[in-house]
Amino acid sequence: MWEFYARSFNASTIFMVAALGELIGQRAGVMNVGVEGAMLFGATIGFIVAKTTGSYLLGFLAAIAVGAAIGALHGFFSITLGGDQVVNGMGIWILGFGLTAYIGYPYTGPLGLERIPSVAGISPFFFLGIVLIAVAWFVLFKTNVGLKLRSVGENPSVAEVSGVNVVRTRYLSVITSGMFMGLAGGIYALDYNPVWNYNFLMGWGFVALALVFFSMWNPFILLGGSVLFGALWQLSLNPELLFEDTVSRYIWRTVPFVVTIGALALMSTQWFSSRWGAAKPEALGMPYEKD
Repeated sequence: MWEFYARSFNASTIFMVAALGELIGQRAGVMNVGVEGAMLFGATIGFIVAKTTGSYLLGFLAAIAVGAAIGALHGFFSITLGGDQVVNGMGIWILGFGLTAYIGYPYTGPLGLERIPSVAGISPFFFLGIVLIAVAWFVLFKTNVGLKLRSVGENPSVAEVSGVNVVRTRYLSVITSGMFMGLAGGIYALDYNPVWNYNFLMGWGFVALALVFFSMWNPFILLGGSVLFGALWQLSLNPELLFEDTVSRYIWRTVPFVVTIGALALMSTQWFSSRWGAAKPEALGMPYEKD
């Protein structure tokens, strides 16, 4: 039983870190549906660097750096050029899907490094994720930086009149967002499942994206949702850890996605929007043009 819990916590870490990055970007009004693409870049580049240098530190730094670069790229098209954020995000996902398959193919296989030590089977990155959640909540809701970031996500015109540099604040948010996504990809490839293969994330980024809406843009609800989806994901991979006689594992593998679709369907209803929708940033997905 503890093995299932430990694996669930480890799986939740990837959802937690990636979704937290997307939450930060969305709080500033910038949506990136290409979470999976940014994670693929972070995972692949981090894996290659760690494997060629033998250094986990360099691998994670490379994953974070490439994530920041992808975030800046998304910012250029969405903030500077004012393009459609959904289209730009899908472009990042397609780019990541294709380019990482090409550059990562020669490195297919196990990482070949000694595994990162765990605490009773739980990855140290799970505890890091909890710390990041707490820090993000404090910065967003208890600091001037967080107030500026949330203001450009609610009403950028008013924020600009109040002296907030909307473009700079949004760029800061999307670059930070990309760093978290790259880190999440690095955690997956270097710690959770250190074996590179073609498109090995298999939808983790899209679940992380859904978690942001599920959390109503609150970091602590995001933490709970990540643990829940981590457990569902692990159950879909190893249902025998909880149930001896169970239906096909392939049916179980649909559970995280079915729950995701159900949660998003509920949140799209008028009842949910009228009761809980106030947390959604008003300017989410809308380009800003300074008058």
